[in-house]
Amino acid sequence: MSSVPAQSWDTLGTVARSTDVDRPMYNRPNVVKSIIAAVERDDSPTWDRSTQEFPPCVRLDFEGLTRFEVVSDQYKRWGVRFDNAIAVTPSNPAYPTHSGDIVLMAAPKSGFLELTFERPVQFVSGYVTSSRFTAMSAYNHLGQTITRAELPAANLANSDSAVEPNQQLIVRSPDIQRVTFYAFDGELIVDDISFGY
Repeated sequence: MSSVPAQSWDTLGTVARSTDVDRPMYNRPNVVKSIIAAVERDDSPTWDRSTQEFPPCVRLDFEGLTRFEVVSDQYKRWGVRFDNAIAVTPSNPAYPTHSGDIVLMAAPKSGFLELTFERPVQFVSGYVTSSRFTAMSAYNHLGQTITRAELPAANLANSDSAVEPNQQLIVRSPDIQRVTFYAFDGELIVDDISFGY
């Protein structure tokens, strides 16, 4: 049986790609395919939204963002927009990245970051490091809270916290239209955000 040699994510660049591309043919589980979504720039080619198919699972790749870039509609092709988010390379070792060098920080308003989806999703996840208790809340199209995940305490690196940095928070529910991360007067970063249709 022949196989395709696996490559690391680092050698594949920052283009949208299927995770199944990197697996040998005989080793592909019969599971949902996912996409790693790259940054879209204003000069990127446009696509016909009426024929756009959203993959079942999308992981946002922040490595194409520049330091201190305000993040809003760079991932609109994948059906998500951000509010109050800035791309940073953490200089404070208390806020390590989960992967790569770039994370999203809640700014200019401290402790609050929001994602809005073009069409409802079934789940959203992200790796959070925060200086305070943090709530990840999901809302439906009416603005009603439908589910919530919590980081019970600060989880800064090299601290006495019982919670490790980069704690994965996940919300699951049909009809998620908007998600917020809120650190209650604290500072927070989020990395490797994923969501599924």
